[in-house]
Amino acid sequence: MTTAKRKTALAVASHPDDIEFMMAGTLLRLQDLGYEIHYQTVANGSLGTDKYDRDTIVAMRRAEAMESAALVGAVYHESLCDDLEVFYNYELLARVVEVMREVEPEIVLTHGPYDYMEDHVNAGRLAVSAAFCRGMTNFKCRPGFKATGQNVAVYHSLPLSLKDQLNKPVIPDVFVDIGDKIQIKRAMLNCHRSQKEWLDATQGLDAYLDDMQRRCEAVGRLSGFCALAEGWIRHNPIGFCPEEFDPLKVIARPAQ
Repeated sequence: MTTAKRKTALAVASHPDDIEFMMAGTLLRLQDLGYEIHYQTVANGSLGTDKYDRDTIVAMRRAEAMESAALVGAVYHESLCDDLEVFYNYELLARVVEVMREVEPEIVLTHGPYDYMEDHVNAGRLAVSAAFCRGMTNFKCRPGFKATGQNVAVYHSLPLSLKDQLNKPVIPDVFVDIGDKIQIKRAMLNCHRSQKEWLDATQGLDAYLDDMQRRCEAVGRLSGFCALAEGWIRHNPIGFCPEEFDPLKVIARPAQ
């Protein structure tokens, strides 16, 4: 395996706004290091409303996600299915493989297998398998997406609740200090106005933005060295890259 031609980082999450909640600060830190950053949510946000019909909310959430990505110069990739239809199947896997081959990331950020929600778990599974299949020449996808052979390191984010499916705490391997990125992270999340309005109506003014920041503060406390952090667990590198290939370590540190 070889290093990619350009430094790229790809975030693959489940729903519009998932990247903003648990991954965006790290993406922005990588961008500062010269990485081209890419943004994909597998699901389109079709169920994130009690007010709009399916087509209306899908269009709204697509526009919001595109606005968030554009705000920070991230390359936006289209969503692939409706909410709660994020299944681990060949059709969706092939579409994510196509993105993986097009982008040739050396870093993939995605959900972990311990997440509380099935859409999140399955989006993470799709991202991991797509990274693994990037170089398999006989993997079937649409023409024009040739196999790639770059090293790729996969890192799993924390679940939104910071707990797994059985309500047990998830402790990350490493932490990324995002203190200087919190305002732009809030601005990205604020682009998701349909969700802010929906959750603010049930949870109180600005709960959406403040809840995200409180989670970052909680992870910061776990780190022992910064006030605001995102946490990561590295995927087993076998089939992806050599053991020593750990590009996130430039900005990530274990707990102190």
